[in-house]
Amino acid sequence: MRVFVTGASGWIGSAVVPELIGAGHHVVGLARSDASAAALANAGAEVRRGTIDDLDTLRSAAAESDGVIHLAFKHDIAFSGGFEDAADADRRAIDAFGEALAGSDRPLLIASGTLGLASGRVATEQDGGPSDPPGAHSAPGPAKRRANAQATVATAERGVRSAVVRLPPTVHGDGDNGFMATLVAIARAKGFSGYIGDGANRWPAVHRSDAARLFRLALEGAPAGSSLHAIAEEGVPIRAVAESIGRGLGLPVASVAPDDAAAHFTWLAGFLGLDSPASSAYTRELLSWEPTGPGLVDDLNKGHYFAAPSA
Repeated sequence: MRVFVTGASGWIGSAVVPELIGAGHHVVGLARSDASAAALANAGAEVRRGTIDDLDTLRSAAAESDGVIHLAFKHDIAFSGGFEDAADADRRAIDAFGEALAGSDRPLLIASGTLGLASGRVATEQDGGPSDPPGAHSAPGPAKRRANAQATVATAERGVRSAVVRLPPTVHGDGDNGFMATLVAIARAKGFSGYIGDGANRWPAVHRSDAARLFRLALEGAPAGSSLHAIAEEGVPIRAVAESIGRGLGLPVASVAPDDAAAHFTWLAGFLGLDSPASSAYTRELLSWEPTGPGLVDDLNKGHYFAAPSA
């Protein structure tokens, strides 16, 4: 298949691209910079220059492809006060893809998330529909992104083989600069590795290589209108994460009172305190997906998250 991939040089995309190429697919990656273009070319992908704001580029690239994997998201503005703007840009891109692929039965995959999907229980692939109540994290920006996922699923009604791949809050691996790296940096700065309250709240997790393989399997065979979970571990206690970070940095481990969490963890506090386990039983059965990468704590224990930051 000829597959157009946005976010192709990002953390997830840079694993999805070689996974697709290794399976015999031809990848066309969207690149907004010279560095991204060079990385894609070196990986063996064809380069299409542009950004997710270039809607004509998105439409034409989708029309020329056998399928689309949309991974790009404006994380730089999303986590600096502009989450709603980032979600709006994401929706415009999804609408452009849906328009280009309508009536073709070609696949359109997007990345979404499981964090806050269900409150007080294990989330499943059946959660997150239009009639479901908002999850634990229902601020306007995240609520818009949830609506974007619903809009993607709805393109199945227009002849698009759409699927949403929900990722856990931590897609871990060597080179990760996301939530785990942020926790490590906070522990370094504060002099101890912290967790909120008793630390019993759980986050699901997946290794990056397993997530990439699921995107390929979904591209090749997910039914139209699918919601899938890239979940290898249903729920890892945040205290266990903090203890691993403490061992890796040689720092003490301690609880942070909920009232002090915002000051200690800054923007991460609202996410870190969520108890948000999730299952992938349906996804595994549907696509014969079986994660093989290391678990989150085992990956932390390998030590690559604790290398001294470069000057």
